[in-house]
Amino acid sequence: MSDVPQPPITAARRLADRSVLVIGAGTRPSDDPEAPVGNGRAIAVLAAREGAAVACADISADTAAATAALVRAEGADAITVVGDATDPDQSSAVIAEARRRLGGLDAIVVNVGAGLGSGLADTSPEDWEHVMALNLRAPFLAAKYGLPELADGGAMVLTGSVAGLRAATNSPAYDSSKAALFGLVRHVAKEGAPRAIRANLVVPGLIDTPMGRVASAARASRTVSFERIPLGRQGTAWEVAEAVTFLLSDRASYITGQSLVVDGGLSAV
Repeated sequence: MSDVPQPPITAARRLADRSVLVIGAGTRPSDDPEAPVGNGRAIAVLAAREGAAVACADISADTAAATAALVRAEGADAITVVGDATDPDQSSAVIAEARRRLGGLDAIVVNVGAGLGSGLADTSPEDWEHVMALNLRAPFLAAKYGLPELADGGAMVLTGSVAGLRAATNSPAYDSSKAALFGLVRHVAKEGAPRAIRANLVVPGLIDTPMGRVASAARASRTVSFERIPLGRQGTAWEVAEAVTFLLSDRASYITGQSLVVDGGLSAV
């Protein structure tokens, strides 16, 4: 798997001496040797290149361990933490373990998501609950349990989607859950501000990841959407990771409660 191409911009050590927890750090397994890296793995590896120690958390022990190995290959410290981000006890335990083993916690990135259902008629209540649990409950739990564990001056980044800006998919649960993240991140920013903890939302568009390729194979309209992107191509996970590491760094020290859209101009047309 071609997991670790160089990111488009040379790392500048923007996260030196920071401890970062990436929830959803694994990449969906693929039989394609040319499969791209997923967002969570790219974020973890780029954070390491920027100087951070990284806790790689995922529900899959194997994918979390694979990401941790790539982080160590960058010369950075890495640990693996396994847990279900939608379960309150496990979410709390993952965050507490990451803080304990890293000797502190300066940043949390929440990179989880799924889409189920096709229109209102073909979205079951069970589909709705599953998507809401992963896309909205998990970020809520990470914020609830993560904010008290973060060091003063820390940062949190949630991963949204341009589907939260408009009805961009056939899944009402996916679109609704991603839209709700805009409200959640503003609230986290408000509560974190007295301790100078910033919270922001990265909003990717059509990104070439293993999960994105599965979605494209299942929905032809997603591939047609590529033609509407002003920059004329899909984005890469590395470009999402660049936005995330910027928002975690001191270069974004006066940015909180905001959303940074990474979509090649798709939402602007």
